[in-house]
Amino acid sequence: MSQSSSVLVTGGAGYIVIELLNDNQQVVIVDNLVNASYEAIRRIEQITGKKVTFYKVDILDKKALLQVFRQHPDISSVIHFAGLKAVGESTQIPLDYYYNNITGTISLLQAMKEVGVKDIVFSSSATVYGDPPIIPIPETCPIGSTNPYGRTKQFVESVIRDLCTANKDWNAALLRYFNPAGAHPSGLLGENPLGIPNNLMPYLSQVAIGKREFLSVYGSDYPTKDGTAIRDYINVVDLSRGHLAALKKLADKPGCVEYNLGTGHGSTVLEMVHAFSKAVGRDLPYQLVDRRPGDVTNLTANPSKANKELNWKAQVDLEETCASLWNWQSKNPNGLEDCPGDAPPESVINYL
Repeated sequence: MSQSSSVLVTGGAGYIVIELLNDNQQVVIVDNLVNASYEAIRRIEQITGKKVTFYKVDILDKKALLQVFRQHPDISSVIHFAGLKAVGESTQIPLDYYYNNITGTISLLQAMKEVGVKDIVFSSSATVYGDPPIIPIPETCPIGSTNPYGRTKQFVESVIRDLCTANKDWNAALLRYFNPAGAHPSGLLGENPLGIPNNLMPYLSQVAIGKREFLSVYGSDYPTKDGTAIRDYINVVDLSRGHLAALKKLADKPGCVEYNLGTGHGSTVLEMVHAFSKAVGRDLPYQLVDRRPGDVTNLTANPSKANKELNWKAQVDLEETCASLWNWQSKNPNGLEDCPGDAPPESVINYL
């Protein structure tokens, strides 16, 4: 990808933009701010020392998307994050997940097709593997998710794959990433869930600051060393660098390719509780409760394909990941909620 072109990042008010800007990429962000805020944009600018081009746009609004593309005719590729993202929540409001994640992606692809942008990196998920028969999981493992969130990722993968098959000049990297954890090492940017966190580490960090009384550990009867489920926790900065590597891979015109982004090492929930407790400096309270619908025993990546073809490998260990999360949470006990107002930062925001 030439340095004169731009990357459109959907749902992108976060870590990947920092890596892109640090790599001297030109970036345009669209985000409806359902799970993000203007303050995150300010902090991206603070970390990188660079301006950010941002539009408050929902990808379901194809007309607005087309306006963004036409205002930036140098956009040559898309990194697609926008979508709802919680397994547990998806079992309660499946229609919202199918509509937002699948219809939103189709709206984006239609807009891309209309303006002639044909390269996309898609934020998929290890949940597409369902309850996998092979551990660690290779990309060749059969897919078939056990929950609505994972099925939306699986369906979108199929849509993109079919599009690339029908149009040989399209290229896509489907990034099946495992469990993101940690925060930016600056302590300025971390996960900022609105309401009750849906994922283990953000919830645990809120227990650590006293915002939650204890962590509920879902399931203690899995066939694992301590009875709790195993996941592959990958540092958010490593994950972001994987997206940058995949974006550069598209310059080789590979068609549609899938990559696991994970460490290759699985940790149980209780191992994560103990690792984060060590970072905090005290034991954190938890209770063992029943399993959640849709959860499986083990999701651990075989990342060798990404290691080889993308020249990418996870580098941040679990101890550093937990330390970065505690650094973020202790400096920002209420996430970004304590920031004065959330008006658009005039210097970094563009409007349609």
